[in-house]
Amino acid sequence: MRINLIVVGKLKEKFLVEGVAEYLKRLRKFATLEVREVPECRTVEEEGQKVLSLVPQGSWLCVLDVSGAALSSEDLAKKIAALNVDGVSNLTFVIGGAFGLSDELRKAASFRLSLSKMTFTHQMARLVLVEQIYRAFKINRHEPYHW
Repeated sequence: MRINLIVVGKLKEKFLVEGVAEYLKRLRKFATLEVREVPECRTVEEEGQKVLSLVPQGSWLCVLDVSGAALSSEDLAKKIAALNVDGVSNLTFVIGGAFGLSDELRKAASFRLSLSKMTFTHQMARLVLVEQIYRAFKINRHEPYHW
């Protein structure tokens, strides 16, 4: 499986850089990973266009969106497993910038995911997302980590 993570902005805090790096390292035994950072732009429309230009053709596109579906860890694992069974081998997750997502990007998404009703910084959301993707693979393989 190939997983693309497209994010607006850079990680700044050392503890987040280290945390994300750790989960990306752990994920490499389950999937091929690529993280692409898009610089913050003047408008969400401009950011959206830049993000969409980086989404691989035919990739299942999931955007993090406050109004998206809130899934449990188990439900995210089921969704990833179902995509795999359906022959979807390229997943792209997008974390927008501080001002949200463009309408064009929301409409292009295969799925909109909310991490929580709470508000996180976009940098913290990156850490939570990669940990949850890692957790999903561990759940699907029935390996200890989740409990």
